[in-house]
Amino acid sequence: MSEPRRDTRGIVDPAGLMTRVRFRRHAPHARLAGLVEHYWFIDWDLDEPYESRVVPHPCVNVVFQRYDPAGAFGEVSGVGRRLFAIKLEGTGRVCGAQFLPGAFRAFTREPVSALTDQRLPVGEVLPGADPASIVDAATPGARVAAFDAFLLGCVDEEPDPARDRAMTLAARVRRDRSLMRVEELAELDGSTPRTLQRLFAEYVGVSPKSVIMRYRVQEAVEAAGPDVDWARVAAELGYADQAHLVRDFRAMLGISPAAFVRTTEG
Repeated sequence: MSEPRRDTRGIVDPAGLMTRVRFRRHAPHARLAGLVEHYWFIDWDLDEPYESRVVPHPCVNVVFQRYDPAGAFGEVSGVGRRLFAIKLEGTGRVCGAQFLPGAFRAFTREPVSALTDQRLPVGEVLPGADPASIVDAATPGARVAAFDAFLLGCVDEEPDPARDRAMTLAARVRRDRSLMRVEELAELDGSTPRTLQRLFAEYVGVSPKSVIMRYRVQEAVEAAGPDVDWARVAAELGYADQAHLVRDFRAMLGISPAAFVRTTEG
């Protein structure tokens, strides 16, 4: 079983978050390893509220939560197209499963695009959930086991070549900075941009262009700092020039890279 990744990619101000919460990742059951990237668990007990912000990965999350005294509940969170922000306060716990891009189609008969920008009660998408049995399990190992049991009861393990193809293409975008245009990805796939649009809507939930932008902006956020040469960062991420990076950065976070750095300096 492979170890979960250890980077903080996508998390805005990871140092600030990690000093306020207990954050862990856990590997799923071997039968889920090709579909679930990892489980992520967060516990907090805060004297003052803290707003956590994330540049979302292009994937679905299933999340079980307890915010005292509200009790336990579960949600299916589709791919978000904008910066995600949530205020953490008091005492709480979140237990989430982050699926690989394209993988959630193994758990639903509907196009994954139907979930985009949605946060739906888990029972509307996946039947049989008992949020308390997962989020209130006594140990992290017990929470992992309960999550495994739930998802194994929902998954369709029949082969799906189209799903595998979508996952392979999304993974290629994630690791290959040179891929900046949908036309290039279509050429690698031996198809057309229009074909990829339909494939990604069905299996990933957002367009291939959105997936490309998402990963590059995540890397730009990770590189941000007071002395950063943004022209150099743009070139390293495959952009034709700094202006194109600024455009994508602003589209996702609502501000320019320079303005973002100023907000994190305080």
